[in-house]
Amino acid sequence: MGSNVIDGAVVTGGAAVDGIIDTDRYPLDDPGAPAWDAVVEQARRDLRAEGATVLRDVVRPELRDRLRAEGDAVAPHAHTATAQVNVYNTDPNPTLPPEHPSRVALTRRNAFVARDHIPADHLIQTLYQNAGFRELLAACFELPAVHPLADPYSALTLNVVAPGDDHPWHFDTNEIAVSLLTRAPDEGGSFEYCPGIRTPDGENLAGVRAVLDGDRGPVRSLDLRPGDLQLFRGRYSLHRVTPVAGPTARHTAIFAYSDRPGVVGSPTRTRQLFGRVDPAHLAAASVRSDTLLD
Repeated sequence: MGSNVIDGAVVTGGAAVDGIIDTDRYPLDDPGAPAWDAVVEQARRDLRAEGATVLRDVVRPELRDRLRAEGDAVAPHAHTATAQVNVYNTDPNPTLPPEHPSRVALTRRNAFVARDHIPADHLIQTLYQNAGFRELLAACFELPAVHPLADPYSALTLNVVAPGDDHPWHFDTNEIAVSLLTRAPDEGGSFEYCPGIRTPDGENLAGVRAVLDGDRGPVRSLDLRPGDLQLFRGRYSLHRVTPVAGPTARHTAIFAYSDRPGVVGSPTRTRQLFGRVDPAHLAAASVRSDTLLD
C-alpha cells in the first residue's frame, strides 16, 4: 500500500492518522498521557455498566464531508438482496422447539459493502490498519490487544441502510464491535442493543425470545452523530438498527476486531451478507472461542 495525503498530512500504508483524528483529544501515539487515560477510563466505565460507549468526534469535522463522500462512492457495491434470517444468522432448523429464538423469521433489508470494494486510501481503511488506533481500542475494552479479522470481506465493511429499510435483531461473530457513523439518516435508523443478554457460557434463549416478542426492558439506545466512534460487545449483546425514514440512507463503517487472530465468518453468514464466499470462510468454525450459536 502506498502513501497518500489527507489535508496536508502524509499517510503511509495506513500507519498514521494525523489529520484524521484529533490527536490532542485522542493521543494515539502517546499511551498513558492524561488525555489517553481520560478516554480509556470513561470508556471502561461505560462498557462495564452499559456494554457500550461512544467516543465523540473521533474524525475531525473538516473531514466529515470526505468521509461521507467516500461512503457514497462505494455504496453501489453493497450486496442488497432481501433475505429471511434469524437472530443468529444460522440455517433454519425445524427440529428445534417453536419457542426457540432461531424459529423467529426476520427480514434483513440492509446491505454491506465488503472490504475488497473499499479503496486503500479511504479514511476508514487508514483507521482500521493503524496500530495506535487498535491499541486505544484494546485499552478501552480491557484487552491485551485487538486483532484485525482474517476475513477478506467482513474485516472492514460499510453498512448501508436505505430509506424504509432496517437491520433486524442479531448477534455479531466477533466479540467486540467498533463502528463509525459516516452518514446519518433524516429520521429513524436508531441503534438499539441489549447489553450482555447472553454470555460465553449461556445463550439465555428465554431472554432473547422475549426481546423478539416485544420486551423492551433490556433494550438500550445510543445517540450517534457522524464522526462518532461506537464501541460495544456485539457477540453477547443483541442489537439492531431501526427502520430509516426520509430520503437519506444511513452509512456506518464497521471495524471488525477480535481478541485473537484468525477469526473468519462462517460460509452461511458470509453468503447472506455479501452474496459470495471465499475459501477462507470454509475453516471459520475452527477459530471460535465459544460454542454459542453464530
